[in-house]
Amino acid sequence: MNYTLDHFNYDLPKELIAQTPASPRDHSRLLIYDRSTRNITDDYFYNIGKYLPHNTSLVVNNSKVEKCRLLFNEGKIELFITKAINDRVVEALVRPGKKFRSGKEISLTDHIKAKTLSVSEDGIRTVELSHSLDDDLFQPFRHTPFPPYIESDESFSDRYQTIFAKDIGSKAAPTAGLHFTPELLNKLTALGVEKKEVTLHVGLGTFAPVKSDTIEDHIMHSEWYQISAEEAEALNQSKSVTAVGTTSVRVLESAVDKGGKFNACSGETDIFITPGYQFKSVDHLITNFHLPKSTLLMLVSAFTGYEEMKTIYRHAIDQKYRFYSFGDAMLLL
Repeated sequence: MNYTLDHFNYDLPKELIAQTPASPRDHSRLLIYDRSTRNITDDYFYNIGKYLPHNTSLVVNNSKVEKCRLLFNEGKIELFITKAINDRVVEALVRPGKKFRSGKEISLTDHIKAKTLSVSEDGIRTVELSHSLDDDLFQPFRHTPFPPYIESDESFSDRYQTIFAKDIGSKAAPTAGLHFTPELLNKLTALGVEKKEVTLHVGLGTFAPVKSDTIEDHIMHSEWYQISAEEAEALNQSKSVTAVGTTSVRVLESAVDKGGKFNACSGETDIFITPGYQFKSVDHLITNFHLPKSTLLMLVSAFTGYEEMKTIYRHAIDQKYRFYSFGDAMLLL
């Protein structure tokens, strides 16, 4: 079947977009979908151990969200840094665009200036800053890059990090991991579930909107990932693999060879997983509920089947699950 962008659209009542995280973290709801029986079960995340195979490896993304959203002049000027080329030259989404014309220098504060070196076709600016990005001058202007559908509230900045976040570099949280607590991980370990860590720094590849009607024409931005030799070898010995989040899926599917063997590697991945894709490494998936027309929804559709994805989302909306980054989760078996 040839899928268009409209195939991945759905109507979501605005009140189902979660504005605050569950408290405690593992008290979010959990939808369990068994692909072999097509049965749906409703439960809570703290009970996930009842459904996970006890011999599975739980693969989490340990990337840490950086405060890459810089707001100046009471929020009227914004630089959302998508990539640091060096300590002073960055690529950024900007607002308002007319202030960041190529060759133009503007004052962000009395002490910080920014010169636009170039403007790409997709509007991303290459900007040279007057000071190093790690200078303390920037600290008062740094904000957590909450997605636009969540009202920014820095009191939730810690809740927008997973408990296993280590390597700073993400522009958005790997949100499926937000549901875990130390206590829950300990319970899963006692059951025989082993946590393994990979890294993928979430960037434009994950959250850039799809603009082409034919999804095959969408070009993914690449994102940096890494899997260590130790973790690759451990996964090669695993009976099954449960990916925590679509970002972990992208690492695993980028790091496995045609024979299903994981290899230590790092670099850039632009893997784009859509219906019809044959998974080589992932047996089960924990994920949140994703935006319409997103590459993440397409990945889930590839894992469950397109019609099955539609059934799951209809059920979630009917049962008033909470959606998106601070929302509830599903376990796809």
